[in-house]
Amino acid sequence: MNEQPRSDQSLEAALVRAAGLLNDAGVPSPSVDAHLLAAHLLGEPVGRVKTLALLGATAPAGFFDLVAERERRVPLQHITGVAHFRRVELAVGPGAFIPRPETESVAQLAIDHALTLTRPRVVDLGTGSGAIAAAIADEVPGADVYAVEFSPLAYAWAERNLVRRGVTLILGDLRDALGEEDGSFDVVVSNPPYIPSAAVPREPEVADHDPQIALYGGGADGLELPKAAALSAARLLVPGGYFVMEHAEVQAPAIAAYLKADQHWTAVQTHQDLTGRDRSTSAVRSHPAHPDAPVKE
Repeated sequence: MNEQPRSDQSLEAALVRAAGLLNDAGVPSPSVDAHLLAAHLLGEPVGRVKTLALLGATAPAGFFDLVAERERRVPLQHITGVAHFRRVELAVGPGAFIPRPETESVAQLAIDHALTLTRPRVVDLGTGSGAIAAAIADEVPGADVYAVEFSPLAYAWAERNLVRRGVTLILGDLRDALGEEDGSFDVVVSNPPYIPSAAVPREPEVADHDPQIALYGGGADGLELPKAAALSAARLLVPGGYFVMEHAEVQAPAIAAYLKADQHWTAVQTHQDLTGRDRSTSAVRSHPAHPDAPVKE
């Protein structure tokens, strides 16, 4: 039976108790998660929850029901139905990959390049819940943004997050989607599945709740889908177009070597996330051999 706060139990005491329960369950940030769950129920920002606790407010009904879900390592975002990514708020739930903070650095690279162009055409391959595409639509005024997603479940979440932002969402495979648009995009960005087949994630939130289709990249090295994303980027981009892709830290040398060995790419560069890990690689689509071919500026 789930523990419930008494009708007169203080919010402060409930938060302390919840943080202890979550800590015992191995939740990485127990106090933060306890406050976020209370904020969700109260409809208040976390800062306001802290103020209410200091003022002696009572705990909300149902609080420990949500704490019990988090104790079972259900992702916080699945419980609240919301994930935050850069400046956007996303609807998420079962079937949607929860966007990670390190992916914000990948989005930043795509955004920085897109901002140097006039009305850039951008596509996000393997958009999941739509995080990267939503951020680009939010931060690059005038961008014509597309997003491709293979999973019908993830597509449904992406539809909720992207259509209202004017993003063109495609249900399809990143390996062959948008064939009629070849050679027309200025920026291609991707966070494809890339986990090697034998590398089962340690975190229960990932292993038990993130969809496997969004995790495993194919093959022992996990590079089948990342390489497929690079091939699609090569056909979709205009000459001089920009490609950036997220990957695991250990995959950085292999991906850089793969792109450097392909005549379609130049200016291959590995990028670090905010923790200093090699988590993404970018490249520029090579110009055609004939110098008079038009290049979009």
